[in-house]
Amino acid sequence: MSVIDVNQPDGTPTWTDLDVFTDETARAQDFYGSLFGWEFRTSPERGAGYVICLLRGRAVAGLRPSASGHGSGPAGLNAPSEPRRWRMYFAVDDCDAATARIVAAGGSLAEGPNEAGELGRHALVADPQGAEFGLWQGRRSPGCELVNEPDTLVRQDLVTPDAGPARAFYPKVFTYTLDRNDDLPDFDFTFLRRPDGHEVGGIFGNPKAGTAAWHTVFEVADADRSAERARTAGAEVSAVTDSPYGRTAEIVDPLGTAFGIIARPPVG
Repeated sequence: MSVIDVNQPDGTPTWTDLDVFTDETARAQDFYGSLFGWEFRTSPERGAGYVICLLRGRAVAGLRPSASGHGSGPAGLNAPSEPRRWRMYFAVDDCDAATARIVAAGGSLAEGPNEAGELGRHALVADPQGAEFGLWQGRRSPGCELVNEPDTLVRQDLVTPDAGPARAFYPKVFTYTLDRNDDLPDFDFTFLRRPDGHEVGGIFGNPKAGTAAWHTVFEVADADRSAERARTAGAEVSAVTDSPYGRTAEIVDPLGTAFGIIARPPVG
């Protein structure tokens, strides 16, 4: 379990939210409430209709109202044929400076930077291949207040048909180092590490991927039971399989949002 009370270091995934149409908010709350046991409250500082997802009273994710469009980005940045995604936000020390670095490195600005009241400052951007993500400069809110425990965010990896441009882009923006993954020799997977060596995610090169996108994974206590709960609540669920890191499944929620779950083995 990790309780987060202060801002994460620059380049660390620190928040995740999902764009939902106004008439989908209740359905999203019903599904994720039943799957993860989340509770919900509105957050006017983040925008009209924005909903914070809570676990034991602490923020773990958000539901971002969208008047039009499809996918994780504003105004439908994802193609209709692609699944929705939970949007990942990187912690940044200076949102405006980080936005400038992204644009200079070949990325694009979709929205902001904007103030979120006293909570922080944020922007929505995309890498040169079109993979969308957010930036969060925390003030009163660090982003996720619980991570790396059941029913919270545990990791986010970039899935892209061509890993080369991503491996060039992200170290320019966040001074990451790259580390090959010897646990998965048959896959094109590269770890992203902060300057202090901490792993923050990875880049998975998959020629079969339709477009580049950040893929969100939530931890669960029991992958088989969580997969069955998701299926009962109307989701499409893959077979549950074992990996070097735990028991996993892929889920598409009733709104068409793709994400993963993993039950990690006990430590020690």
